[in-house]
Amino acid sequence: MAGVNIDDFDHDSHLRRTFELAREATDRGDKPFGSVLVYEDEVSMADSNRELTTDDIRRHPELHLAYRACRELAPDKRAETVMYTSTEPCPMCAGGLVTAGFDRIVYSVGSDEITEFTGAEPSVRSAEILDGVSDVIGPFLNDEGRRIHEEFAWETEQ
Repeated sequence: MAGVNIDDFDHDSHLRRTFELAREATDRGDKPFGSVLVYEDEVSMADSNRELTTDDIRRHPELHLAYRACRELAPDKRAETVMYTSTEPCPMCAGGLVTAGFDRIVYSVGSDEITEFTGAEPSVRSAEILDGVSDVIGPFLNDEGRRIHEEFAWETEQ
């Protein structure tokens, strides 16, 4: 990347955009998840969860952005792209992210924390699945990210 250091990206701003997308998802009737792809510190793609409103279990934002990136971006550009996501990717999404080959995944709320809200059993962490492909780092802005899940009526989703 010409003069752009991923460590210097505006991480807080990008994560806060994922929070907006997560809230848009809940306003629409979906679960509270949002993600963006960032290249050269600019958001290039954004998506929010649409699993319920499209009746499609694959419409997690991380998986859909990985799909789009594989279709629209060359591998070398994907390797210089960062995914910011409101919540650590689930194993299904992490599997798709292996193919996308992003530089790193930055999350706010860990998958280990989601079990508090959903009552689901803990799953394989995305860092295990993405080991050797993409760095998975977080949590960042954890209190803000957790607030979105605290406000969501998870008990009605079980």
